[in-house]
Amino acid sequence: MTRALNQPLGGNQMPRFGGHASMMRLPIQKTAAGLDACFVGVPFDIGTSNRAGARFGPRQIRAESCLIRPYNMATRAAPFDSLQVADIGDVAINTFNLAASIAIIEAAYAEILEHDTIPLTLGGDHTLTLPILRAISKKHGPVGMVHVDAHADINDAMFGEPVAHGTPFRRAIEEGLIEPGRMVQIGLRATGYAADDFDWPRSQGVRVVEAEACWYQSLVPLMAEVRAQLGSGPVYLSFDIDSLDPAYAPGTGTPEIGGLSIHQGLEIIRGCRGLNLVGCDLVEVSPPYDPSGNTSLTAANLLFEMLCVLPGVHYRS
Repeated sequence: MTRALNQPLGGNQMPRFGGHASMMRLPIQKTAAGLDACFVGVPFDIGTSNRAGARFGPRQIRAESCLIRPYNMATRAAPFDSLQVADIGDVAINTFNLAASIAIIEAAYAEILEHDTIPLTLGGDHTLTLPILRAISKKHGPVGMVHVDAHADINDAMFGEPVAHGTPFRRAIEEGLIEPGRMVQIGLRATGYAADDFDWPRSQGVRVVEAEACWYQSLVPLMAEVRAQLGSGPVYLSFDIDSLDPAYAPGTGTPEIGGLSIHQGLEIIRGCRGLNLVGCDLVEVSPPYDPSGNTSLTAANLLFEMLCVLPGVHYRS
């Protein structure tokens, strides 16, 4: 018997400015039970070091996602003909306690993964990737990583704190959650405190692709190399919106000039097709710094592109 798959609410059924504010106006359910993939929000910015506001990211991304239609015209991906997908709402973090929130996020994702569901996360600041990886590693073991960002996020500490939005990948490598030889960081740039900011991950075996190496060119060839490097093992995709140049995505906490274009962001995500993706996130959208909503609109579209490259998605001929 063919199962009935959820479909986003169409614009001819309900005006796009109406209806419920879920991701792509998908059905909302309380748990990930019965889902192949789910959208989940983590309204968290306690780990932010400069401009806060990413706690509002999930809500605004959902609002802007009402414009997205279910079929990918460029890649011919039809994810809603292939996978059972819903929006399972937000993780109820502790607004006043970072450490408690980290534990809450890890527990929430452990529950999602019990259902063999692939989580697509609406952030939230980049601290949240650490507890997600802790949960994922318990199910899948150490993962490969595609990390798209302006920053390496491998600080040893921030104001003496070992867990913040600039430290998650150092902690993840130290804890054995990531296989460094199966990790690539794309879009790193701007200023730092020392060469070690980018050299530390290289010393661990991580491939670092600085933004300057991406200027004025397609990233399709790079992603072919990335697929070969990461192989068939489990892979996590973490996309910080500040990887894009602030001309495209100003609504973020730590903008850096000279970044990737939206087209290159699309090439990176579409280039992940064929990888064994076990989870994805889109983080650091701070709506107060972009009243136009363009940053959240971009984020919503990139999350849809992530859905389109998950294992099992059908592509129409």
